[in-house]
Amino acid sequence: MSKTLVLAEKPSVGRDIAKVLQCHKKGNGFFEGDKYIVTWALGHLVTLADPEVYGQQFSTWKIEDLPIMPSPLKLVVIKESNKQFHTVKQQMRRNDVKEIVIATDAGREGELVARWIIELVHVNKPIKRLWISSVTDKAIKEGFRNLKDGKAYENLYASAAARAEADWLVGINATRALTVKHNAQLSCGRVQTPTLAIVAQREEEIRRFTPKPFYGLSAMAQGQIKLQWQDQQTKDFRTFSKDKADQLLTSLQHVKTAEVIEVSKAHKKTFAPQLYDLTELQRDANKMFGYSAKETLSIMQGLYEHHKVVTYPRTDSRYLSADIVETLPERIKAVQMKPYAPIAAKLLRAPIRVNKSFVDDSKVSDHHAIIPTEQSVFLGDLNDRERKIFDLVVKRFLAVLLPPFEYEQTTVQVKIGSELFLAKGKTVLAQGWKEAYDHDVEDEDTKDGVAEQLLPALAKGDRLPITAVSQTKGETKPPEPFTEAGLLSAMENPAKYMAGESKELIKTIGETGGLGTVATRADVIEKLFNSFLFEKRGKHIFVTAKGKQLLELVPDEMQSPTLTAQWEQKLGAIAKGSLNKQTFIGEMKTYAKAVVNEIKNSDKSFRHDNLTRSRCPECNKFLLEVNGKRGKMLVCQDRECGYRKGVAKQTNARCPQCHKRLELRGEGEGQTFVCVCGHREKLSTFQQRRDKEKGSKVSKKEVAKFLKGQDKDTGDGLNSALKDALAKFKFDE
Repeated sequence: MSKTLVLAEKPSVGRDIAKVLQCHKKGNGFFEGDKYIVTWALGHLVTLADPEVYGQQFSTWKIEDLPIMPSPLKLVVIKESNKQFHTVKQQMRRNDVKEIVIATDAGREGELVARWIIELVHVNKPIKRLWISSVTDKAIKEGFRNLKDGKAYENLYASAAARAEADWLVGINATRALTVKHNAQLSCGRVQTPTLAIVAQREEEIRRFTPKPFYGLSAMAQGQIKLQWQDQQTKDFRTFSKDKADQLLTSLQHVKTAEVIEVSKAHKKTFAPQLYDLTELQRDANKMFGYSAKETLSIMQGLYEHHKVVTYPRTDSRYLSADIVETLPERIKAVQMKPYAPIAAKLLRAPIRVNKSFVDDSKVSDHHAIIPTEQSVFLGDLNDRERKIFDLVVKRFLAVLLPPFEYEQTTVQVKIGSELFLAKGKTVLAQGWKEAYDHDVEDEDTKDGVAEQLLPALAKGDRLPITAVSQTKGETKPPEPFTEAGLLSAMENPAKYMAGESKELIKTIGETGGLGTVATRADVIEKLFNSFLFEKRGKHIFVTAKGKQLLELVPDEMQSPTLTAQWEQKLGAIAKGSLNKQTFIGEMKTYAKAVVNEIKNSDKSFRHDNLTRSRCPECNKFLLEVNGKRGKMLVCQDRECGYRKGVAKQTNARCPQCHKRLELRGEGEGQTFVCVCGHREKLSTFQQRRDKEKGSKVSKKEVAKFLKGQDKDTGDGLNSALKDALAKFKFDE
């Protein structure tokens, strides 16, 4: 009896599919049933070969060997995935397997995961495609009832392979050229280098910014109504002229009454924010909880694969497709639990109102927006981080299904002397979508800067006693340094950093999702930290001295988002079948040669300005002091040595003087907490101080656990052991 092999992207998804397809016999790396065999990748099992595979001479990095232009590029099994690859290969080559169903993630990268495996296994069997956005039993059954012909996705595979090969040709050659030319660990790429340049550009904007003072007038009427001056000509609420502000204040000091010249009322409504795509979710999680983009993606993967309570996370759409509408009541029922039960019950009492603000097939490409699945969950089964992210998704989902928030806005115009003053008030008529949130939702910024207040009943012609008139002043502010949330926004929409480019290219990068993809941006940011090109100060991201020097050395074209826009235009054409893949690869080879020649012929140099007098215990060269994402590290300057050691770590402990986070430096008994304000405290003293605090029960065991947490790899991004230990201490208020 013939069987169908199903290839999933991850073991968890493979298990879910196997359960639905009645594959109960467990093998080593697969499940088997009467009709189906279900196996899986581990993400990518296959990748493009490193240069040394094409010749032993490439194992040593030499400038004269560049550029490296193998044709064709070879595929190899990723070493750590070798065992699972051979399991998949064995199942694919079985004589009773007559057909293969690709069940990897539905998108460009998912297509590449499966096709590379099939290509390296060298099987030629009919291919079908499972294209689903969630891994609930219902979605899997529906997907298998509507399997697509694999041939329909061959152009998508060609586009994915072209992107990977182009990144290899340009990235490998440019990185080797920079590293060998300057004898330093330098890397560049189509996405990471423009991202680095964007942060550097923001820093330059801040450096060049000169604050300008501005002035305004404020008056109090009847002791409770705050009035804001408005320039009758420019309609601005501030002036940059100090003399004008002083003259106005002088002229109004003795005016004791104001006349109401107009009271206008307007009925207004605001709609719920759009559903989440991954980038928007990462932004909110960073703003609200301080989670990095990578942490949020990891949490979402757990909610999707393990708990199965959210749909596919790596989506760039904020809309639903029409076929999802009929499933909305089931999804609402799935979240009908505290604290969402009242809203869910309210929505289920009446037909769901669907509109183009959240259902639009034309705005959905591979996957729809992130929403809850039809599967319910006991919230106690979620850890704290999962609970917080799930809460964001559920509330946003419920909010878009609720009516708009409606209010009446009252604008009062008064004359004080010959000058115009304004006051605004708001009366809520219907909470609408804001009912979904148990905290105040940030209102849209008032463009005019006039704060809303509770106004008494007023009518045209009323005269109000003026109790005070005062001058207000402020200063224009520079742009804020990037946080991860801000950087994600800039990567998603980098048009601002493409000055002078054609509208068509700017439109293309907007349509294709900007720099990187929703799936890769977190890794790009993480890589820039791990390469010591980025460093964090508080919540803000800055370019290191190494990063600034790298931007001086990298060809200008590689620093602009324009390169990605040009590539994406062509990759899109390949996916549609209107451009041949080999034509694009030929262009990329020409471009890689030009980049290598520019680096080779450059007269610029790289200098380590963070050299210490400490020597590497492995190779005896001087170590470099760098700021990692979680603290200071010493790393060897020799790229082939690779030695690195943490010397100081950011902790959650707070300074008793200024309440800023303390840094932990040193080793063993000499470990010391250090604050930027100058406060220093030995770890032993820290323990004694905590012991003396009322109600403190800090044990030696807990301090040992705290220390153990400090020894964890600083690159893990979580420092959870540290958090657990410090959570037991009562910090100073």
